[in-house]
Amino acid sequence: MESRSASPAPDSPLRKLMSTLPRTGRVEWIGLRPARARPMREVDSVEASTGGGLAGDRYQGGSGKRGITLIQAEHLPAIAALSGHAGVAAATLRRNLVVSGIPLVALKGRRFRIGEVVLEGTDACDPCSRMEDALGPGGFNAMRGHGGLCARIVEGGTLRVGDVVEAL
Repeated sequence: MESRSASPAPDSPLRKLMSTLPRTGRVEWIGLRPARARPMREVDSVEASTGGGLAGDRYQGGSGKRGITLIQAEHLPAIAALSGHAGVAAATLRRNLVVSGIPLVALKGRRFRIGEVVLEGTDACDPCSRMEDALGPGGFNAMRGHGGLCARIVEGGTLRVGDVVEAL
């Protein structure tokens, strides 16, 4: 079991380091899970509901802390390599957004904006057992540490491919 450390003091050098991000990010891909075990549906834009999820996604009815899932584009090649594939399609990993340019782990526990939508990073998005089927034997372990971020929707609106991702 992993231990969870307390947050650094508000005026600590560590807190300052943790709040400093080198640049903004960008939404590269959006996908919806219409139902359990059904193929993802790629879209260019989607409505995000405050306190809920994404229109057309199986979790749209108010999934709270897991209203939306994000994965880092830079991690896709690592997941592919660790699972023995030349590449891996975003839809295979069943996250709603693929984001590049900003470290998602730095958004856990804080608010951030994607286009007109405000989100709050709630927890790591750990892989599920379905990754064994999707990526083959060892797929679950290939994604550990690379599964992305779960977030709740604080202020809804439209999310679009190309939207800027920025910490608030």
